[in-house]
Amino acid sequence: MSEHTPTKPPAGKPGVLRDRTKSARRRAREFALQGLYEWQLNPRDTSAIEAHVREQDEFHKCDRVHFDALLHGCVAQRESLDAQLVKFLDRPLDELSPIEHAVLWVGTYELAHCMDVPYKVAINEAVELAKSFGGTDGHKYVNGVLDHLAPLLRAEEVKAQRQR
Repeated sequence: MSEHTPTKPPAGKPGVLRDRTKSARRRAREFALQGLYEWQLNPRDTSAIEAHVREQDEFHKCDRVHFDALLHGCVAQRESLDAQLVKFLDRPLDELSPIEHAVLWVGTYELAHCMDVPYKVAINEAVELAKSFGGTDGHKYVNGVLDHLAPLLRAEEVKAQRQR
């Protein structure tokens, strides 16, 4: 079975496939998104939010180092991340949904700081988070913003990819 092979639909939910083989990194992004969402609604010490998220089912299956980097890095660098994002937003930051805002933080943080994650993967993973947790067309918005931001944060990688 491949890394992201869907399994049979759960009982009582015909036609809905569950992915039981999510990568540890994808799980880390999902848990970081939950923590960032919680932090936006109730700003408090990130260690308290981290403790709450670590109690969630299946947390033990995530890449804890990546989770820590995303949660703590996004909160610590939120002003810098927002400053990079506003260049490509069509609305004020306070008009973004908390989910879209958190997804954009995760994508921007990965583009800026996680050089082991190819830029296309960082964008795709953010889009997948927005599809799973955001509004109907939020993933399109996230894709557009991060696609415009990537050449600024990963100029050489983007240029090399586009020349292929």
